Amino acid sequence: MSLLVGAIADDFTGATDLANTLVRSGMRTTQLIGVPDADTPLVDPASRDGSAPDAIVVALKIRTVPAYMAVAEAREALSWLTRHAARQIIWKYCSTFDSTDAGNIGPVADALRSDLGADVVVACPAFPATGRTIYRGHLFVGDRLLSESGMRNHPLTPMRDADLMRVLSRQVAGEVGRIDFSSVNSGAAAIRDALTELSRAGIAYAIPDVLEDTHLMHLGRALAGARLITGGSGIALGLAENFRAAGELGAPVPPALPDVDGGAAVIAGSCSEATREQVAVFAREHAAHQVEPTSDATASSLAEAALSFTRDVPSDAPLLIYSSAAPAAVAAVQSARGRDDAGALVEAALAKVAQGLVGQGRRRLVVAGGETSGAVTTALGIERLTIGPEIDPGVPWTLAEGRARNGDAGHTRIALALKSGNFGAPDFFSKALAMLP
Repeated sequence: MSLLVGAIADDFTGATDLANTLVRSGMRTTQLIGVPDADTPLVDPASRDGSAPDAIVVALKIRTVPAYMAVAEAREALSWLTRHAARQIIWKYCSTFDSTDAGNIGPVADALRSDLGADVVVACPAFPATGRTIYRGHLFVGDRLLSESGMRNHPLTPMRDADLMRVLSRQVAGEVGRIDFSSVNSGAAAIRDALTELSRAGIAYAIPDVLEDTHLMHLGRALAGARLITGGSGIALGLAENFRAAGELGAPVPPALPDVDGGAAVIAGSCSEATREQVAVFAREHAAHQVEPTSDATASSLAEAALSFTRDVPSDAPLLIYSSAAPAAVAAVQSARGRDDAGALVEAALAKVAQGLVGQGRRRLVVAGGETSGAVTTALGIERLTIGPEIDPGVPWTLAEGRARNGDAGHTRIALALKSGNFGAPDFFSKALAMLP
């Protein structure tokens, strides 16, 4: 058995976002958590018909780790995917190009490009359906440049330069070029011609202008046969049609909602503007507790305070545990404890909260924030996600299963929605929970 698409994502919510895009295009898709072991099966053991997936997305937690660590993990994931004969490889990063000048988008792209022997590689974080567009090589969030959006004050990866050619050039060894709007708007043939010219000029990476989803479909057709593609989840919109046209992919099958009983909870760790608004909206009508790290707090003390609060909330009433805060408040905590220590403290606390909530029987969880999602899924022993229907653009419900790691016997089985901090409407949390039967 072989894969049509194998993907490597730099965080867990981004992986789910990409898996959602692939499912919507009709590809049977599985998400694996962490670098798969050599004996990790390609076929989901819970699959009813024993059929292999068309695509696998390997979710890593490498957005903010040192570049050499990110490269090492990505290469391990690539090795597993190539052993299963993945036809196309996607290096998936955030649609807001979250990174530092040192990486990790560029270093990982360079490593994968070298290992695969790829020629000029497209780098496209655009996804117009979620408000991410590129024009003249500059990334926009809604109607604002990336550097003028809420991402300019992100506590871990502040993005203060919207020129993607300039940002990526600081991270990669090769030269970065652009596919202009005229070529992208003209269709797949013009894009292929532009890539050929860039290749002849020795360009290693190409950033395309993208203003609407139709442009992503043009790119998808132009990239048929490309060994490596990099970008946000939107870059996968048009890939399935290439395989379908070749008779290698059947008609789409609607994904099913996860059938899991139990109470519901929201865990929000993202400090993005979108998540802070979602927290405020949900907290107006539901029980909510804020995790507020102090200079002498421990993960255990923060988690115990939160779980003490949850024990007084009826099991059939949704609740919210959040650490999301405004930039000034985050900066104060980082100043007191150091940036890395403050972030690790909150992640560890929310991971313990997730374990406690599942232990209380709350098995319908919405988690906001890439770093938080990574901490929660790891703590719960989640190994594999079956992708369900979309809640908002880029965010599906999933059925999450894995080995329990909180001292309980048996397996973890929960309904789980992993939301990127920047995604979702203001009422996202309520909307997500209302979808479940």
